[in-house]
Amino acid sequence: MTPSSAQQLNLRLCHRCKYASSVTGDPQHCDRCGARIHYRKPNAIIRTWALTLAAMILYIPANVLPIMRTSAIHHDSTTTILGSVVDLWQQGSWDIAVIIFTASVGVPVTKFLALGYLLVSVQWGSTRSRKERTQLYRLLELIGYWSMLDVFVAGLLTALVQFGPLGGIEPRPGILYFGLVVILTMMATLSFDPRLIWDTGNANE
Repeated sequence: MTPSSAQQLNLRLCHRCKYASSVTGDPQHCDRCGARIHYRKPNAIIRTWALTLAAMILYIPANVLPIMRTSAIHHDSTTTILGSVVDLWQQGSWDIAVIIFTASVGVPVTKFLALGYLLVSVQWGSTRSRKERTQLYRLLELIGYWSMLDVFVAGLLTALVQFGPLGGIEPRPGILYFGLVVILTMMATLSFDPRLIWDTGNANE
């Protein structure tokens, strides 16, 4: 027996409660929770491109601007993300440096490249490596939250490492931009519809 697709069976998945509803009437609503349902996420490609490009633009000040300022009795210093990685490496904390570099550089850049690849391949109607591209998308969902590591580290240091009148640590604008990059890449991943990978030549409804 030839397997049937959801479209052939006249079914659509509700994005709110994940229930497969039969398509009846117009407008179409979920049989269980009443939410509006679509065959595919509306304008998924456009929204994902917009969020990805916005994140790429904000990634520049996130790396150029300092993420924190350290003050002591006779010394004040500011550091960027890459500057903190270099400092940690030179101080012998190579394991922490690798973790910070992976979370702040490796993960965001990988997500930019992966999202761009998925979007371009869908727009070109590629039929190659569909299973692998779907697995790539699931991997993006899995690693997305690890991008917040730098933000958590800066916040933790700000809360814990306070020296009173002798000095302290303050967050700087770079950490805000990096947090926005993380949020936008997570939103871009969620806005992409991986089912489009299997819809060669179909419209994005």
